[in-house]
Amino acid sequence: MQRIRYSRYFRTGFILLDVLVIAAVFVYFFLRNNDHLFSEETSEQNILSIILLIFYWILLSSRTKLYSVARNITYTLYLERFVTHIFIFIFGVILLAKVSNNEFLKQDRFLLGLCLFLILLIIKSTLFFALKYIRTLGLNYRNIMFLSSDSSSEILKNILTERKDYGFKIYDYPADDRFNFEKLAAFWKENGIHTMYISTEFKKYNKKQEAEVHGLAESHKVRISLIPSIIENNFFQYDLEYTETQPILVRSKFPLDYLTNVVLKRTFDLLFSVLVLVFIGSWLFPIIAILIKLDGEGPVFFVQKRYGFHDEVFNCIKFRTMHINSECTTKTTEENDRRITRIGKFLRKTSLDEMPQFLNVLKGEMSVVGPRPHMLLIDDFYKLKIGRYSIRSLVRPGVTGMAQVNGLRGDTGNMDLKMQKRILADAFYVKNWTLSLDLVIILKTIFLVVGGDKNAN
Repeated sequence: MQRIRYSRYFRTGFILLDVLVIAAVFVYFFLRNNDHLFSEETSEQNILSIILLIFYWILLSSRTKLYSVARNITYTLYLERFVTHIFIFIFGVILLAKVSNNEFLKQDRFLLGLCLFLILLIIKSTLFFALKYIRTLGLNYRNIMFLSSDSSSEILKNILTERKDYGFKIYDYPADDRFNFEKLAAFWKENGIHTMYISTEFKKYNKKQEAEVHGLAESHKVRISLIPSIIENNFFQYDLEYTETQPILVRSKFPLDYLTNVVLKRTFDLLFSVLVLVFIGSWLFPIIAILIKLDGEGPVFFVQKRYGFHDEVFNCIKFRTMHINSECTTKTTEENDRRITRIGKFLRKTSLDEMPQFLNVLKGEMSVVGPRPHMLLIDDFYKLKIGRYSIRSLVRPGVTGMAQVNGLRGDTGNMDLKMQKRILADAFYVKNWTLSLDLVIILKTIFLVVGGDKNAN
């Protein structure tokens, strides 16, 4: 049963729409300052400028992957790509204005860039969520199956089951028929299977069976995707490179291993923290301090030791949200925890209890964005259970982070599963850091602070 893959046509449509928007915005701003678009003196120059900028936009997209939008991409990553793309594009427009004699490009270029950013942001966000909504209705889905059943497979299966907007329809295949290749091929054909997932933890077939499965999948046009083991981290520490045509695995270098990126992130951390503390902390901190004092006895601040960069222990500062108790360093919070004060519930819901950590950022112990620091006992416990857990310590812990803005915070529910997902998000951040990703995470954090986080406890 073959299904029509509508997604392949979306990319062309999105590119054409963006091209039309870019052309329309440039034409509007030109007519805003000139009577005619195509006068004898400027027609050739203006047409050439617009064509060059459109080609630049399309060529740039191959670098920023603006149109390589996988169905399981999150809005955080999609927005990060768009922000990166639009800023580089606007910089190109400014550069073209500098080196060319086109007077139009030298007029209102900053306002033009802002309008282009806002219009495309609205359009692309609307289309992104519209496509997600269509998939929640059961349209434009992709048929998949899992050949293995282990912890790594179950985590991915759980994610794809919960996220209907990713558009994956999972077909269960009998475990007893895994190596009955005739039945397996018939199952693929009957259900139109697009992708079959196999975990690297799966050890129940030998090399010959493995070769047969891959050969059978290739002949039936079924893609095989391998799921790295959640309890190992070797896959994360290596990148695939080539010497001529021979693939080799080389030790990964993460973005924040480079001095220029470290300096850029630290500079941003300092500037952002100073602005927050001066323009927000200067009036908000005294108000919160008064409310905490009115709510009961105890200090305004709560200081707890946490693991930081390269597992160095530091004193993490928070507003106190609990009554004084002897379990604050040995017991995590739970639903309807009686230790939490009235004002503490509000501070936790809005994440305002974390605001003093901008002082930790100024001291160089934390970053604005990074993996959230856990209690020492939590780190010590999960380091032994999750192989890639230590990846988090390769960057400074953050006031906010990738996991938190994707709903992976709180200490209730299935903590083992939640922690595994949280570590996956943190590991992704470490390997894919960019300044624009930090900006997107900060933006999403602001929305959570304003609207309240349902996962906070």
